[in-house]
Amino acid sequence: MKVPVYRKLTVEEIGQLIVQGCICEDWDLIEVVPDFLPDNVRFSKFSGTNKLGRFDGEITLFGGVRMNTGIVHAHIHNCTIEDNSLISSVKSYIANYHIGKNVIIHNLDQLAVEGITAFGNGVRVKVINESGGREIRIYDHLSAHVAYILALYRHRMNAVNEIERLIRIYVEFVSSSVGEVSNGVQMINCGTIRNVKIGPNANLEGVSKLDNGSINSTAADPITIGQGAILENFIVCSGTRITDSTLVSNCFIGQGCILDKHYSAVESVFFANCQGLHGEACSIFAGPYTVSHHKSSLLIAGLFSFMNAGSGSNQSNHLYKLGPIHQGIIERGAKTTSDSYILWPSRIGAFSLVIGRHYRHSDTTDFPFSYLIEEHDESRLIPGINLQSIGTIRDSQKWPKRDRRKDTNLLDSINFNLLSPYTIQKMINGRAILLGLIHASGETAPHYTYKGMIIKNSALLRGIDLYEKAIWKFLGNSLISRIQRMNISTSADIPEALKKDTPLGSNSKWLDLTGMICPSDVIDQLLDSIENKEVHSLEEINATIRSIHKNYYTYEWSWAVDVLEQFYPTPVADFSASDVIEVTKKWMKSVLEIDHLLYSDAQKEFSLIKQTGFGIDGDKVVRQLDFDEVRGEFETHEEVSSIRDHMAKKEALGNEVIAKMKKILLLQTVKN
Repeated sequence: MKVPVYRKLTVEEIGQLIVQGCICEDWDLIEVVPDFLPDNVRFSKFSGTNKLGRFDGEITLFGGVRMNTGIVHAHIHNCTIEDNSLISSVKSYIANYHIGKNVIIHNLDQLAVEGITAFGNGVRVKVINESGGREIRIYDHLSAHVAYILALYRHRMNAVNEIERLIRIYVEFVSSSVGEVSNGVQMINCGTIRNVKIGPNANLEGVSKLDNGSINSTAADPITIGQGAILENFIVCSGTRITDSTLVSNCFIGQGCILDKHYSAVESVFFANCQGLHGEACSIFAGPYTVSHHKSSLLIAGLFSFMNAGSGSNQSNHLYKLGPIHQGIIERGAKTTSDSYILWPSRIGAFSLVIGRHYRHSDTTDFPFSYLIEEHDESRLIPGINLQSIGTIRDSQKWPKRDRRKDTNLLDSINFNLLSPYTIQKMINGRAILLGLIHASGETAPHYTYKGMIIKNSALLRGIDLYEKAIWKFLGNSLISRIQRMNISTSADIPEALKKDTPLGSNSKWLDLTGMICPSDVIDQLLDSIENKEVHSLEEINATIRSIHKNYYTYEWSWAVDVLEQFYPTPVADFSASDVIEVTKKWMKSVLEIDHLLYSDAQKEFSLIKQTGFGIDGDKVVRQLDFDEVRGEFETHEEVSSIRDHMAKKEALGNEVIAKMKKILLLQTVKN
């Protein structure tokens, strides 16, 4: 990038500026570009050392109002202002800033930096536990996965301390006594902005107050900070919108987030594509796609991701014997219904639904895809029932479509899979627990109790069946994907093709680092490298994490081989074409049975009772017509069509694999 060359003002230029109402403590401290034109610098005061570009352009504001670039009615102190920016109607002053090209600053109270500041970098945020102990030191390029390690791996304090040391180095590197307003920024009708760094093309309009933070906007994915917003001690990442009197204090806001409609957030971190409207967040770790849209909802002292909070949802840690020290975990994909309540400490399993108010410390981590329902002040567990819910499938399909990030550098690595080693390992555990309950209490018991939760006999048996279907669906998916990627033409090729590519992931616990699914052994390797100071920068850590994410399916296969050998009598090393056919048939059966359950669940949404309130002034015919116009017909509905398409594709895929294996068997028979 070409560095501008500056010169002193000429006597004639100084005279013109004075005539145009400008004053300066010392004109010798002002430098300008060689082709500077003083015409559009009027009624302004200059103090300290300033450098000015060329102002000969024109900009158009909302409503078609045109203004010349330049400096009008402003006090400028120790600033560099590059070409064709507009600084107009500054009520107080602008001090210690480098202002890029084509910037618009109109009707502003104050923009200033005082002393050395890191612009929000290094702020310690007390997440998950209100009393502290899980603080995250935020910085510009913080990912959900590094934050997860910082907050939750306190048993690896040497690694945590080393990451914090690298963060301190970065904080020192970005610290400055001069703020930055990058090219293309617009700041209109804003209040006081102090110690804030603003990235390219950010749009700030009607902002009330910003104090000590970074707005990491990019040209590819600008940030919007809007009317009435107040932010202090913050970092906001590209593609995010914060407006409508939202209050943010001590927070990191990741890429593509929306905080709007009077939302309030304190001591919290939000990662990719989170949304917060109307409600409150206090000391939360909001992993990707955490969503809260309702005025009376409170998320507090917990870990969340892919979560949807119903109206009036809240949690509490009010066992105040030793203060607000309790915390909770709601694993990926869980939902809470209206007026739901969970008493911390609790842990809710992945893709589960919480209904009602739960005053016991629930732990459903080994029962993903479940309902936790309040009934007569008791917590009732319905294991696996969400596997047959069309809503769960709809959620999994909508998340990738709702990724608002356009930045070329994505901070969070996101795995959208519903069935993964992370959820399947929990189903295996849950199935074993349910079988153990039957063994302990008998098959005819009307209900069973597990960790204070009641499970009805019918729900338990159905849970076992659903988990077995899902396990075989995952194992078949993994096997068939592997076979399709490999060149298999003879029976001898099959065991070779099914060999593990790496021992990593095998017999390992799988983790969800709030968005990224991976085996624990690769994370342990990373932490060992960090502790041994073999990793020298935050970027190296991020690069390693991206590599882990990229190799997900390699690790998945290593794990799937071991699980397949638990559920199928033949070792994978001895698999023949007949074994592949047998597993494929089990897979097809499970997939089609689950899809039929989803189809039936979708059909419920078109029942007569769901048509209540339609055709308000007509008979049954009018009601049906009104319903069809608004909701569509069942057979042509998008979700219903997708289920039918999925069934057809999977059945065709299964038949294709079986046909290929039968051909191999035939060739082997002929050869023999």
